[in-house]
Amino acid sequence: MEIPYKLLTEEALAGLIEEFVTREGTDYGHSSFNLDQKAAHVRRQLESGRAVIDYDEAEMTCSIVPKE
Repeated sequence: MEIPYKLLTEEALAGLIEEFVTREGTDYGHSSFNLDQKAAHVRRQLESGRAVIDYDEAEMTCSIVPKE
């Protein structure tokens, strides 16, 4: 189920984004970015609609995924 990012509080959204960008295996290519830069990049993807928040009802978890 897709959750519009605007429905989350700023604190909840920031926490979700931080969890996503610090997740082991997140690939940013050969460039090196700090946590704030990674979070800003993901936020821009959510704002532009290139990424969405997906809620898995069975697992009761949220994740940020590319819009397909």
